[in-house]
Amino acid sequence: MGAIRRSKTKRRTRDMDQVHSDLRDPKQLAQLKALVPDEDKPGLGKFHCVECAKYFESEWNMVQHRRGKNHKRRVRLLKEEPYSQKEADAAAGIGTAAFYQASEDKKEQEKIGQRLSSMELE
Repeated sequence: MGAIRRSKTKRRTRDMDQVHSDLRDPKQLAQLKALVPDEDKPGLGKFHCVECAKYFESEWNMVQHRRGKNHKRRVRLLKEEPYSQKEADAAAGIGTAAFYQASEDKKEQEKIGQRLSSMELE
């Protein structure tokens, strides 16, 4: 019964992979940032930390939260790409060739994007 009590559902926030998908989807991000007053949320839903999926009563509380250790840790963890089903299959030895080809293509695209951004800065 101790394991059940350790998992607090009252203050449970969204998991990292859910928040990561929210940040990558522009439609979902726009919906979160929309200023529609909601009486059920603290501060009528105006002050929202997208990375931690929390609402705050005032702007001061949100600023203090953003300075804190928990928020900074969450932001650092969100910079890492979450594991996907393809990665899990590749680790098990299923479809490894397709996975590695896709990862190499992704690295190539990132390099091209970096080159283009550096050329624009010059």
